[in-house]
Amino acid sequence: MAPPEKTKTVKLERYGSYLRPGGSGRLAPAASKLLFRATLLALFLLLLFFTLPHPILSRSPSFSSRRSLLFSALYGGGWEAAIRRSAEPPRGGGLSVLVTGAAGFIGTHCSLALKERGDGVVGLDNFNAYYATSLKRRRAALLSARGVFVAEGDLNDGALLAALFRAFPFTHVLHLAAQAGVRYAMRSPQSYVHSNVAGFVSLLEAAAKRADPPPAVVWASSSSVYGLNEGRPFSEAHRTDRPASLYAATKKAGEEIAHVYNHIYGLSLTGLRFFTVYGPWGRPDMAYFSFTRDILAGKHITVFEAAGGGEVARDFTFIGDVVEGCLAALDTAERSTGAGGGGAKSGPAQLRVYNLGNTSPVPVTKLVAILESLLGVKAKKRVVRMPANGDVFFTHANVSLARRELGYRPATSLAAGLRKFVDWYVDYYGVRLPATAAAARPSLAKTKRAGGGGGGAAEDAAESSLSVSA
Repeated sequence: MAPPEKTKTVKLERYGSYLRPGGSGRLAPAASKLLFRATLLALFLLLLFFTLPHPILSRSPSFSSRRSLLFSALYGGGWEAAIRRSAEPPRGGGLSVLVTGAAGFIGTHCSLALKERGDGVVGLDNFNAYYATSLKRRRAALLSARGVFVAEGDLNDGALLAALFRAFPFTHVLHLAAQAGVRYAMRSPQSYVHSNVAGFVSLLEAAAKRADPPPAVVWASSSSVYGLNEGRPFSEAHRTDRPASLYAATKKAGEEIAHVYNHIYGLSLTGLRFFTVYGPWGRPDMAYFSFTRDILAGKHITVFEAAGGGEVARDFTFIGDVVEGCLAALDTAERSTGAGGGGAKSGPAQLRVYNLGNTSPVPVTKLVAILESLLGVKAKKRVVRMPANGDVFFTHANVSLARRELGYRPATSLAAGLRKFVDWYVDYYGVRLPATAAAARPSLAKTKRAGGGGGGAAEDAAESSLSVSA
């Protein structure tokens, strides 16, 4: 089944009702009719230009900006009404949260969890093509079915952000939008600066100067900020001034930028350093996802080893545990102390950073062994030395601070988490496992579809890589 191509975003299906003439009818009949028809045609072509996919514009950062501005101009109050309906918390005392990157892996899970417990949620996503957009559209369709409005636009579109904050007084922002992946930064460095640095500044500018009152902001940093740090397990008190990749550098820059907006504008800011998050609806560029695909296809997988033959290990963290940490950070975030419109702050504002990991590093070779068992297929492994591409050999989270202040207690083992991922993968892509695996896993036959079944497997395969980064 083909994935839906649209989310519950602003649509232009009734454009004609906004283009009706309002003239007095005193113009010369022939000239007025000709001019009117020409105007309608020009406006119609303009609508098509802004809304239909275009091979050049779709790769330009300004495309989403121009389109969202057109949406705002045409729909005005109707667009804002949709925002308000989605943002209004149905439970008393509930939060109203703007989630950026809502159609992403972590963003979708967090948005669903917030909505389920009775909070108001509005999503924002630009649906970029870092990996196949079919999966992002399917996630967005799932959010739409649960009543979450997802606006399509770019973080660097200041007018769009201003319109969002004008439409509803969000109490919180969960900022998860980012350009992910360590290795891709070597191919497209500017995309990381555009999304992770400029985009974050745009969001904080809007939160500090366009929102009234300014919301509390919880945002995604990364375990990659620890870079060449040699202390283990990684603690928030360790050095983070030696990043090993451009991705890590942009995340570290985000932490410094957060300090500035906290100091000057009194924004309440909480940074979360995620450690290799995995699970259902995950990212196709991550190792567990691409390994699963290639093992089932009978293809070789590339397993990296460290210098001297040492094993590469990651602190794999299940999405359910990460969601609990994100919601706990939102719940414990204090109000910003700044005044609306960028006014002077009334006092110091909260500024925090936490590790959200699993505290149990696992060699990538063990990850492969678990997948082999769950899939009932032996992997064809190609073991090679890890290239100098910015990835680190080892991550290990110390979560004592998050445990003490957020009540964060990760409880999902890698084997249990991968079982849930494989259940989802088999259902989503319509995969038939070998008889031996199916006999050992009766739960697979009973799995219900969440948001529909297969479609998009070839698309996702074409976009994926073997990244094991956070």
